[in-house]
Amino acid sequence: MTVSTTVPSDVVVVGGGVAGLSAATFTARHGLTTLVVDAGDSILRRNAHVENFPGFPAGVNPRQLLDLMGEQAERAGAEILRGVVERVERTDEGFAVETADGDRFRTEYVVAATKNTTDYLAGIEGVGIVDRGKAFVDVDERGRTGIDGLYAAGRLAEKPHQAIVCAGHGAEVAVTLLEDDDRPFYHDWVAPDGYFTDRGRDLPPGCEEIDGETRRERESRSLDVMRDRFAEPHPDDQVTHPSLRED
Repeated sequence: MTVSTTVPSDVVVVGGGVAGLSAATFTARHGLTTLVVDAGDSILRRNAHVENFPGFPAGVNPRQLLDLMGEQAERAGAEILRGVVERVERTDEGFAVETADGDRFRTEYVVAATKNTTDYLAGIEGVGIVDRGKAFVDVDERGRTGIDGLYAAGRLAEKPHQAIVCAGHGAEVAVTLLEDDDRPFYHDWVAPDGYFTDRGRDLPPGCEEIDGETRRERESRSLDVMRDRFAEPHPDDQVTHPSLRED
């Protein structure tokens, strides 16, 4: 995918693991233009089989899980670009994000979600880097750094090493960003027809009401997607830990 460097994004998410993709799904679904820059090296790709992610009682292929989360973020409206972010700089409008390929993006908000890689933040004065053998970004309880508009999610924010925890934190950071942007309270759920309006209430932001026919159509589409995605083993092999790779 080619993303124009001349069009600014509201949000740039650095990292396409579970935390970054979860954050992107929430910001994009609320209507913020969202770009995910993914180096393709999520630690989840090293996992042989994920067996503690809710909703998969027999476990799930971790590459499949990442693919599905990426498709979900794109369905919500996010764009995903394969690339490596080398530098994030502050500007008068927010931030400039530059990749190793020379692409440069303008954005109001940045969500850093790159596990323990922090070099790209070195040019921003005031970012707290915590060294505990690996580098983490110092954040408050909601993922805010000391820089307005800059957030950290998942392992980079010292969250525990579980996929579901990092995915949940990505969502929480996104909701925090939306609150800081003074967006209306965000429900992000689909209700039966009349659930709110038949009680004389306006639909909350992020909600919609659907009738029975629409519900059945969406459920059918969901079943078709899941049958297709899980009909065959995932084609990608497990990624080996760097220390075990042969030169």
